[in-house]
Amino acid sequence: FRTSDSSGPYKPDWQSLDTRLIPKWYDEAKIGIFLHWGVFSVPSFRSEWFWWDLDGARDPSCVEFMKDNYRPGFTYQDFAPMFTTEFFDPNQWAEIFTKSGARLLFIFVLFFVSVVVSLFLL
Repeated sequence: FRTSDSSGPYKPDWQSLDTRLIPKWYDEAKIGIFLHWGVFSVPSFRSEWFWWDLDGARDPSCVEFMKDNYRPGFTYQDFAPMFTTEFFDPNQWAEIFTKSGARLLFIFVLFFVSVVVSLFLL
């Protein structure tokens, strides 16, 4: 795991942000994969923001999806025990990502409001 040696604070403008150091390995990588994976994968509807749109009925399509596919009273939290990663094969993923030519892999695993971020150099 590598990080940059940049330091802040930065001003809220591009000139200030452009003073940050970009690690050579990052600049040379060219292709990266950003993977978002979490409980939202269970219903496979919309995006990782499904819970936000469903909570408080912010998006009628989310509410309708739940009514059409789940029992009354079923909540987003009820999806959590179903996120079993049963078919997750890290070796298969590594092979696919390596064959893609990607040099960076960022995995964001989302559990409600908690986020686990991993960076891998391929």
